[in-house]
Amino acid sequence: MTGGAETPTARMRKAWHRARTSVRKAGVDYFRGDGSDWIALAALLLTVPALALTTIALPAWCVPTALVLPIVAGGLLLRPASLLALYAASAAALIAEAAVLNPGASGDGVRVTPGTILVVAAVGLLGLLIAQFRSRVGVPWRRGGTMLFDLRERIRVQSKLPKLPRGWHREMALRPAGGQSFSGDFVVAARTNGGRTLEVVLTDVSGKGMDAASRALLLSGAFGGLLGSLPPHAFLPAANGYLLRQDWDEGFATSVHLVLDLDSGDYEMFSAGHLPGLQLCAGTGRWEEKAAEGPLLGVYDGAQFDPMKGTLQPGDVLMLFTDGLVETSERDLTEGMDRLTGEADRYVSAGFQGAAWHLIEAVAKDVNDDRALLLICRH
Repeated sequence: MTGGAETPTARMRKAWHRARTSVRKAGVDYFRGDGSDWIALAALLLTVPALALTTIALPAWCVPTALVLPIVAGGLLLRPASLLALYAASAAALIAEAAVLNPGASGDGVRVTPGTILVVAAVGLLGLLIAQFRSRVGVPWRRGGTMLFDLRERIRVQSKLPKLPRGWHREMALRPAGGQSFSGDFVVAARTNGGRTLEVVLTDVSGKGMDAASRALLLSGAFGGLLGSLPPHAFLPAANGYLLRQDWDEGFATSVHLVLDLDSGDYEMFSAGHLPGLQLCAGTGRWEEKAAEGPLLGVYDGAQFDPMKGTLQPGDVLMLFTDGLVETSERDLTEGMDRLTGEADRYVSAGFQGAAWHLIEAVAKDVNDDRALLLICRH
């Protein structure tokens, strides 16, 4: 034996290590949706003859239609090409069951009937349609739910308002249409200018619920990148240009951009076709509309957005909201805003802590539209 030669035991250990690493990597890749589906295919192909043998041996406990179980699992786990191999194995198992069970079956005995074949074939067709849909989307079912959950959490985190210094209170409530998890309304916010300025953008994408959610997701990421990277007066023109470049069939949106000086309480409000805000003036106890002029986002290029200026004094409250909160087919805008201010008056003496969500519940609980409300109070 030479000094550099490996013993058979060492070679076996290396081969075992390589095989184990390969299987583990294939399993990880599969459940991440990045690898081959041969592991699942092999497991399901072993399940088919096991079910067939059990049906033949114990027909009272395992009926021929039990073959739909690996077929359903295959529709969720396998690619269309692999699924066809599973279907071939299932068909062969069904033929074997019929050959064994049917000749000796009595009147009430278990047998493979035309109804059995139709049930298995119908489930197989459904599984193939599901597999083809997953193949076109490019998202395996194992990660589809995780991806949607992750997207929802990213939107929620991105919509979270930054902490404000002492003397300020802010809160945001958003309720999608129909109780869904995704909304066409979104908020992006950031503290800029060394933390002395709060910039908040509330946007309402055309459409509602899941129809608008994909566009809202894309826009929220883009708007979040623009916010704080541009001067305040350049934000809405840049957002307008971004929407125009998307060339969506239904690509417009309304938006309001608030720029608040946290030291003085002075603010500028830029609007792109959005509803006016409402400010409670502590000195008079009245709600005043605060409206800026500007066209919808995504309608035409070169749009101008002129700011409206104001000041939040101690005790003042500013509310920004989307149209789903105050406007319905049965209620006009003026009536809805009156109802909102009437409900908000109840919180003046007790403070607006936790008021945003309760206001949505009180004003537009059962409205089939996306609703969003932003509250900023100065103590």
